[in-house]
Amino acid sequence: MTAGRVERDEVAAVRPVVRVGAPTERRNPQSVDLDLMSTRDVLTVINEADRRVPAAVAAVLDEIAETVDLAVAALRGGRRVHYFGAGTSGRLGVLDAAELAPTFNSPRHWFCAHLAGGPEAMWRAVEDAEDDERGGAAEATECVRPGDLVVGLAASGRTPYVLGALRASRARGAGTVLLCANPEAEAAGSVDVFIGVDTGPEVVTGSTRMKAGTAQKLVLNTFSTAVMVRLGRVYSNLMIDMVATNAKLRGRMISILMEATGCAEEVCRVALQQADGDLKTALVALVSGAEVPAARAALARSADQVRGALALLAS
Repeated sequence: MTAGRVERDEVAAVRPVVRVGAPTERRNPQSVDLDLMSTRDVLTVINEADRRVPAAVAAVLDEIAETVDLAVAALRGGRRVHYFGAGTSGRLGVLDAAELAPTFNSPRHWFCAHLAGGPEAMWRAVEDAEDDERGGAAEATECVRPGDLVVGLAASGRTPYVLGALRASRARGAGTVLLCANPEAEAAGSVDVFIGVDTGPEVVTGSTRMKAGTAQKLVLNTFSTAVMVRLGRVYSNLMIDMVATNAKLRGRMISILMEATGCAEEVCRVALQQADGDLKTALVALVSGAEVPAARAALARSADQVRGALALLAS
C-alpha cells in the first residue's frame, strides 16, 4: 500500500459519521423496487407522494402565521429577516430572498440568505459545509442584530450549520424559527417557532430535494408573500410594488391599473406617465380622483400604503 493511500485511508477513518433518524431518511414502502418500474409508474409514484405535501403544509399554518407576524414586526422596526440553510434547503432560501425585490420592490436588505459553503454552494456541494456548526454561529454573530428574525432551514432539523446559527442568533436577541420536515426534531424546543412539516419518507430514500424540498418551497412562498401583503405591498390581490424591468412587466403595470381602477388602457397609460412610472401613485390618483401631487403626498403621509392614502384623500 502506498503512503498516499495510507494518508487517504487515515483521513477517511477520522471523519465523523452521523446516522440521521429523521423521517426523511426512512424507506418509503410505496417506492420499493422503483428501479424496476416502468417510466410511467415511476412518475405515478412520485406524483402520488407529492400530493401529501400541501396537506402537510396546511397542518402548520398556525406556526407559519406566527412567523409572519414576527417578520412583519421585525421589518417595521427597521430590522431584517435572515434565512440560514445548507444544500437544497439553503438554496431554496436564496431563491425566496432573491425573488422578493423584483416581485414586491422590497428593499434588498430586508431578506438576507446565508448558505453553508457560501455562493459556490449554489452550484455544487461544498464538502462538510453543513457540518460546520461554528461557521454558522460565526456568520450569525457577524450579521444578525437584536430584533432581527432568523429562519433556519434544515430538512432533517439537525443540520449543525443551521443550529449553530440559530443558537448564536438567539443569544444576540433575535427571534428564531426552525423550518424542517421532521416533526420530531430535538431542536424544536430551542427556537421561538418550530415548523415541522410531516412529509414522511422520500420516494428516493433520503433525497430531501423531493417532498421535503417541495414543502419548504411552499412554506417559504406562503410566508414571504403573506409578509409582503401585511406590509401593504399588495392591493387587493395585485402586485402594486413590482419593478418593471422588461416589456412584459411594463405591460403588466398597465393591466394592474386597469384591473384595480376599471379605467381604459389609454387612461391608465397617461396616469402612469404623469406619475413618472410610479404604479402606486397612479393607482391612488385614479381611484381617488386626486391629482398626482396630492396622491404622492398622501402616500408619503401613510407610509406608502395605498389603502391608507385612499383613506386620507377620502376624509
